[in-house]
Amino acid sequence: MGTMSLSDFKEVKIPAPWGHISGRWYGNRTERPILAIHGWLDNLGTFDRLIPLLPDYIGVLCIDLPGHGRSARIQPGMHYAVNDYVLIIPRVMQEYGWSKVSLMGHSLGGIISFIYTSLAPHTVDMVISLDILLPWTPSPKTFIKTLAHSLEKHLVEEDRQEEGNLHEPPSYTLAQLNKVLAKGSYNSVTPEFAQHLLHRQVSKSQLYPDRFFFSRDGRVKYYSLTQMEPGFSEALAKRIRRKPYLIIKGSRSDFVGVRTEKAVAILRHNNPHFEFYEVEGGTHHVHLHAAEECARYIVPFIRHHRPPALTSWSLSGKEQHLSAEEKRRQQERFFKRSTHAKSKL
Repeated sequence: MGTMSLSDFKEVKIPAPWGHISGRWYGNRTERPILAIHGWLDNLGTFDRLIPLLPDYIGVLCIDLPGHGRSARIQPGMHYAVNDYVLIIPRVMQEYGWSKVSLMGHSLGGIISFIYTSLAPHTVDMVISLDILLPWTPSPKTFIKTLAHSLEKHLVEEDRQEEGNLHEPPSYTLAQLNKVLAKGSYNSVTPEFAQHLLHRQVSKSQLYPDRFFFSRDGRVKYYSLTQMEPGFSEALAKRIRRKPYLIIKGSRSDFVGVRTEKAVAILRHNNPHFEFYEVEGGTHHVHLHAAEECARYIVPFIRHHRPPALTSWSLSGKEQHLSAEEKRRQQERFFKRSTHAKSKL
């Protein structure tokens, strides 16, 4: 067994009432994969450096959340919200007929994974959370200020996108885009790694040659946060019980810290399947700039909780070697079957 190739993937489009969810299914496409969900304002490219380090016996389905990457935007007049994003997980499960799901999430994707797992723990067999656990919970004064700002900006963005009034957002050269993205992430994503996120979220300007603009839905910048009252996050954590849960924290990031201590303690309590690691020098995008070190923890976790299927081994202990054509036929049968399968949720 080896590792995945970033060039071995199948583009997927999962139907949704507002359009579709775009994704890339890497690696093994004959068995249920790990569902990977990116962070706020990012896209599935955030996993580009991690994918080639993961074992190839299991696939990884990376998706773009609505309004991000190449997924469809929600309808005009609607608002993005964390709780609505949580519904993406059972929607993907329903599309492929999964009764269980393995989750890997960064930032917003990790929050979505935490909330979903606490609500439906019987459908989750493992969670990998990258530098996140709970939503940001600001002080009431800060939260009110954020809501007021988002309300105003969201209406401005809606007006900008209104039919007949559409015009391009600010455009930049590719070199400028790298710096803009780095600045917007508070240098969590350095210009060196910005390309992994830019290739799915920029469009060529029709007004200025050699310039590009961010093509994601501007409304996602003002999505509704999930405000967790004291004790609520702990109550959610208690529902997860003994589920395999891995958290990897960047040492330079404060997304996992004092405010998450109680919830982490609950996840750790009497749970032999809970693991927590800190990557020295890691920023919030620890999986992007320190992919190799993250893989040191992720790969053993996957092998332990999602080991190779026994059916892929012969009685003599030798792996069955399928021809490339046989593998292709198996994969096509799987996709054809899963498209018509009913949800087991």
